Amino acid sequence: MKIAIIGTGGVGGYYGALLAQQGEDVTFVARGAHLQAIRQNGLEIKSIHGDVTIFPAKATDRLAQIGPVDLVLFCVKAYDTAQFAAETAPLLGEDTTVVSLQNGVEAAEQIGQFVGMPRMLGGATWISSAIESPGVIRQVSQFRRVVLGELDGSMTPRLQAVFQAFDKTGITVEATQDIARVLWTKFIFISAASSLGSLTRLPLGDYRAVPETRSLVIQLMGEVESVARAQGVALAPDVVEKSLDFIDQAAPTIRASMQNDIAAGRRSEIEAMIGVIGRKGRAAGVATPVADMVYAALLPIEVKARG
Repeated sequence: MKIAIIGTGGVGGYYGALLAQQGEDVTFVARGAHLQAIRQNGLEIKSIHGDVTIFPAKATDRLAQIGPVDLVLFCVKAYDTAQFAAETAPLLGEDTTVVSLQNGVEAAEQIGQFVGMPRMLGGATWISSAIESPGVIRQVSQFRRVVLGELDGSMTPRLQAVFQAFDKTGITVEATQDIARVLWTKFIFISAASSLGSLTRLPLGDYRAVPETRSLVIQLMGEVESVARAQGVALAPDVVEKSLDFIDQAAPTIRASMQNDIAAGRRSEIEAMIGVIGRKGRAAGVATPVADMVYAALLPIEVKARG
């Protein structure tokens, strides 16, 4: 399978390297010093599941140089989605499939505006992985899970083909008939961790047990649940309780990636992680006061980071 990895960071770099290791024809899209290091030394993966080095690695910063592929894997930060989606035309052949493994619940519809929704396959991932230095990805979580699904719930040959490509890598991979449920269930947790982690500037273990802050976590998750149900997403009846249990069992040192970006003064995924709750809530007539408060409190920091 010919694959283009759009965004060779912790997610795209890691999964792309595993796919290349299994013989897939993978091209990595990267920029700057990271691109130069990959070209010169290959892409190095340092992982608790075993180290991998892809050398030589096919890498570029120009999508037009790649040509049509079978699979486009979107792994860029959410705020770069539109820019890269608008440049994907040279990658699109008659049967090209596009999958997003990005955070949030909007990626498929955003990318689909440029490539056409029929090309889109839904995707979600759970992994802790990041660029350690140019050309080097460090992956630290026991979990490395990908769930794939057609947006209409059907089980298709292309879904099976992408599933099989990932399955060969040894990660946990699943095919689902309800990818919307999967995405929103994950989003309930990740939006809460991104919101309260960014506000408190503390790791998960330092705020989850503080009663007043825990109340905000629960309220925010409830707002996300209400927005999802208003859009017809069939979430589990106890989705908030299970998400809270996941938070309680998670390592106390966890910091959300958005939280790390804000702490470092970088641009963040605030729109995809928090702003979307209020936007979709207003469209559906659902009140989201906690999400709106968090968004308003963090927005000045984001505006400053954007320059």
